[in-house]
Amino acid sequence: MLDGLRRLWEVENLSPHGICLLWRPELIWTHIVTDLLIALAYFSIPVALATFVSRRRDVVFGWVFWSFAVFITACGATHLMAIWTLYVPDYGLEAMVKIVTAAASIGTSLALWYLMPRALSLPSPTQLRRANEELRARITERDQALAALKQANEERQRTEALLRQSQKMEAVGQLTGGVAHDFNNLLNVVLLNLDRVERHLPADSPLLKPLRDAMRGSERAASVTHKLLAFARKHPLSPVSTDVNALIGSFAELLRGTIGAKIRLETDLAPGLPPLRIDPNQLENALLNLTVNARDAMPDGGTLTIRTGPTQDGEGVCVEVADTGTGMPPEVEARAFEPFFTTKPLGQGTGLGLSQVFGFAQQSGGAAAIVSGHERGTTIRLSFPAAPPRPAPAPDKAAAPGFGFAPGLAAAG
Repeated sequence: MLDGLRRLWEVENLSPHGICLLWRPELIWTHIVTDLLIALAYFSIPVALATFVSRRRDVVFGWVFWSFAVFITACGATHLMAIWTLYVPDYGLEAMVKIVTAAASIGTSLALWYLMPRALSLPSPTQLRRANEELRARITERDQALAALKQANEERQRTEALLRQSQKMEAVGQLTGGVAHDFNNLLNVVLLNLDRVERHLPADSPLLKPLRDAMRGSERAASVTHKLLAFARKHPLSPVSTDVNALIGSFAELLRGTIGAKIRLETDLAPGLPPLRIDPNQLENALLNLTVNARDAMPDGGTLTIRTGPTQDGEGVCVEVADTGTGMPPEVEARAFEPFFTTKPLGQGTGLGLSQVFGFAQQSGGAAAIVSGHERGTTIRLSFPAAPPRPAPAPDKAAAPGFGFAPGLAAAG
């Protein structure tokens, strides 16, 4: 065994490979150049693999790249030994290099076949792209669901806020109505007694002037109670079938005189609206209150628009009063319909105008709402249900069946 290993390294009785080529220069240099280029290429490949694996620590089966690097390096060494043995018959060393190359190649081959099922189970770029698209679709669905949930929560919060405001207004209305009703009864007693005293005083009595001042103050207090009763929906109404467009058209001239010359009044009346069963005097009073508020919101002038149109369900009529004034901040808009709430200076407003409008709309079976009131003027919408159709007149029992007599002829007969 040892003798065989010793003879493996002996070179005395061996001839270099160049002798087989008869030392022909063209053959010698062809082998040298090609083997050198192949060796350099083989040595560069392991360097590239090592650089790639070192920088990409997340590569799966990275140790296989190192196995390939060893195998290719050994292959490059065999080509260098081919150049060496052209001149030096060191075939034992060449055999040892080939043994190392064979071991590296076999190990790499076995590793490849061992890892083949695992490598095939890895997702392909197409599968990764498809999975990525599915993931994006799910993310989009999740974002849409979150947006819908957020919108539903905001809608629920708005509904709860409206419910709380409605309950608050109902409670305030009940309290206001009770107080105004009792106070109105007391004012009636006061006015009746003042009137009785006035009738029994002589015409030149010095008490007449303070007495009449007291009567005027009582009448003004009674007017305030009437507004409170209107907000509490306890003010008696006289509803009749009313053409809203005709009422606004005839009332517009009075409103123009109220708002002054700096404000332009425009009307946008939708044709073909059904009649309403409301109190026309109270509707005019509501329009007057809204017009005065709009005028006060436009001290430098602007445009006041009164428009009519059908409700969203088509079964009623909307009346909107819109201005181009300063608008309402959210905190003012939330309390605009409360009685005695006003943003005007002391002595310039009672805070009962909008509350009276709100009470009239509610008592008429409709609603009042602020459509827009922040940084773009204010629009207040009154919604009323249409008047029910009149029942058809009963047929004349005296008329003979099958004959269509006209009413005038039947009466004449």
